[in-house]
Amino acid sequence: MYLHLGEETVINSKKVLGIFDMDTSTVNKATRDYLEKAEKENQIIYVNFELPKSFVVTDDKIYVSPLNTSTLLKRTRTGVTK
Repeated sequence: MYLHLGEETVINSKKVLGIFDMDTSTVNKATRDYLEKAEKENQIIYVNFELPKSFVVTDDKIYVSPLNTSTLLKRTRTGVTK
């Protein structure tokens, strides 16, 4: 199954390791450090440049999405990709 993250970005849902809320997750310094390191290593893909609401960690990249975590989670559970 595939997961639509916004705009034209679709990923294989089997590669998803976690879906995180941008506001609550980035309060923790360890998470901010993790994202900063990933940015330096060019592992972050921005779905678009709107206000980010979530980030999706896969086995090889991190996708920053304008969609809420609840929307993304619903899509993974129901099989809805768009």
